[in-house]
Amino acid sequence: MTTLADLKLDADGYLADPNDWTPEVAELFAQELGIELTDRHWQVINFVRQEWEKTGEMPSLRRITKQSGVPTKELYKLFPKGPAGKIARVSGLSKPKGCI
Repeated sequence: MTTLADLKLDADGYLADPNDWTPEVAELFAQELGIELTDRHWQVINFVRQEWEKTGEMPSLRRITKQSGVPTKELYKLFPKGPAGKIARVSGLSKPKGCI
């Protein structure tokens, strides 16, 4: 079983190489963030991963809410207090620009 200590992380605690991401890694990050992943979380994570594979970048929150089928209010409930950073982390992507 993989643990967070087994993963290569950047200085901010995000996965150093997005290609190392697996659903198991998502579960580890979610657990650390106190989030229990549901089907709705996976809908967002899978959308973000697909967009990253196409563009090489994490989609904006606006794009996520417009195209993933998860509205803004629900997104903030799924990933409370700063959804962009939490979504990026659980999705195995680097810290979004503008995140503190």
